[in-house]
Amino acid sequence: MTAFAPDSLVLNRKLPLWYQVSQSLRASILGRRPHDPLRLPTEEQLAEHYGVSVLTMRQALKELESEGLISRHRRRGTFIEPGVRRSAPRRLLGSIDAIVAQQSGELTTVLGHAPEPVPGELAEYFPDTEEVVTYRRLRCDGDSGEPVNWAENAVRPDVAALLEVADLERWPMTKVLRDAVGVRISRITDTLEARLADPETAELLQVPLLSPILHYTGVTYDAEGRVVDVARIRYRGDRFSFSVTVEAE
Repeated sequence: MTAFAPDSLVLNRKLPLWYQVSQSLRASILGRRPHDPLRLPTEEQLAEHYGVSVLTMRQALKELESEGLISRHRRRGTFIEPGVRRSAPRRLLGSIDAIVAQQSGELTTVLGHAPEPVPGELAEYFPDTEEVVTYRRLRCDGDSGEPVNWAENAVRPDVAALLEVADLERWPMTKVLRDAVGVRISRITDTLEARLADPETAELLQVPLLSPILHYTGVTYDAEGRVVDVARIRYRGDRFSFSVTVEAE
């Protein structure tokens, strides 16, 4: 039986290895295509794939099992749950793969993309260019089809020239920038705030006008310190939760 093939991972030795592996595998599972196999490779094969010990891999799989993303059966193997839903709060310890995992798992429709002058509120992030390419996307729950969030990504023109719109319908922007375009991401700065739904957001997310939403801004920097992408995402207040764990050194 053919096994599901997870994405590769570059490990950060400053973060717990089991956590990085679990988030990378989580993103792969939530981003899988309908025809991809449900059976995962063995613990030993996954450990070799990620370059970690079997004990570390076992801890990562236990995390995913506790979320209901996978099920483990003695003598049969480990399988992706076909109807997985993203219900648990995301735990964010600082890895890029955690960002990718948090963004994965919904059906994405690209509403449009076009160059435009740098919006005034984003001018500080793009001081050396007068124009960005803005991508507008709507994400819906994979089971119910209910809108979950909608996003605007302002991307540097030179980076946008390397993007394939089809990739954005399958993968989060962070993953596309890193894995498809080859941007060396150095850091992402996140800001979360409560806002009220404006007319466009209310229509796209199918919520009452002026109802509470969660507004996320993510600023992605490359290895040279340039901002390559500013994401502004509006989440339905009833469909998103967020938690941060701070580990003592």
